[in-house]
Amino acid sequence: MITETKSKLRISLIEYDVVWEDAKANHQYLDELLLNHKSDIVLLPEMFASGFSMSVDKIGEKPFGPTFEWMQQKANLMNCAIAGSVSTLEGNKYYNRFYFVSPNNGIYIYDKKHLFSYGKEAEVYSAGDKIVTIDYKGWKIRPIVCYDLRFPVWIRNTEENPYDLLLCNASWPKARREAWISLLKARSIENMSYVAGVNRKGIDGYNLEYKGDSHLFDTLGDDLVMINNHPEILQFEIDKEKQDKTRLHFNFLNDRDSFYFG
Repeated sequence: MITETKSKLRISLIEYDVVWEDAKANHQYLDELLLNHKSDIVLLPEMFASGFSMSVDKIGEKPFGPTFEWMQQKANLMNCAIAGSVSTLEGNKYYNRFYFVSPNNGIYIYDKKHLFSYGKEAEVYSAGDKIVTIDYKGWKIRPIVCYDLRFPVWIRNTEENPYDLLLCNASWPKARREAWISLLKARSIENMSYVAGVNRKGIDGYNLEYKGDSHLFDTLGDDLVMINNHPEILQFEIDKEKQDKTRLHFNFLNDRDSFYFG
């Protein structure tokens, strides 16, 4: 089988007001929002089908449940990858599970490593313990979820397990928006990688406000300019050849420490 490779990818960051604890309503809204949209990767916020809720008895789904099935259908219909996290029950444990679903059953799974104890996530969910690297169209992609962004050692771009693009989906409140933006930029600079961060908008069931603030930073920490004009679909184009040339010229990664999580 021949795997398609692309030097340039279009990435769409979908920031919207997630309907609280109502997967069907969110699926329907996204169906309408994404109608006729063209992209290579569509990145959705953390727990995009429910909001960042601790009520797992209401929102928890079985592995490869209804929201995963919706993602799979959407990936095939749009001919692109769909990525986002879902409250998932496996065995007797709940996980904040990131799915990356591409057409023709290309599936990657990452369970959020760092649980947000301040928001009681660690009391309800279990932490993942595995780094995942996605191979997609000639790119190596590293997924993380929200609070993981604060822990740079976990997401270090290492020689043993390198990546070209970091995907972070989040429910990051307005009160800490400056930290969100600063951390996205810092991760791009220290790892010399594109970093895409998507965040929700609106007010959730805990009365927390979100302002979106989705961004895509390049290899040197510059904020990329959108290639479209839409309030909820922020689309960018990234260029692997350009990134490779930048890394070759500014070969800072050659001086990195040799520690490795794997």
